[in-house]
Amino acid sequence: MHVTSLQRIRRDVLAAQDEMDNDRFYLEVAKVLSTLSPSMEEGFLTAIRIRMAERRGREFLDKRMAAHRKG
Repeated sequence: MHVTSLQRIRRDVLAAQDEMDNDRFYLEVAKVLSTLSPSMEEGFLTAIRIRMAERRGREFLDKRMAAHRKG
């Protein structure tokens, strides 16, 4: 599978956020990207927001299913 630079930076920034326990770090990275490439910034922000939304949705689903299975 071909991994693009956008995918790599998204993955690395999410990992850094987890390690630093800073869920807003991606905004700092986006600011740096915007100075060189507004298109890259937009793509990055979209990719990050999608992944963060997926994480939250997954957490919600897992908690609800665990509660349901307990009865």
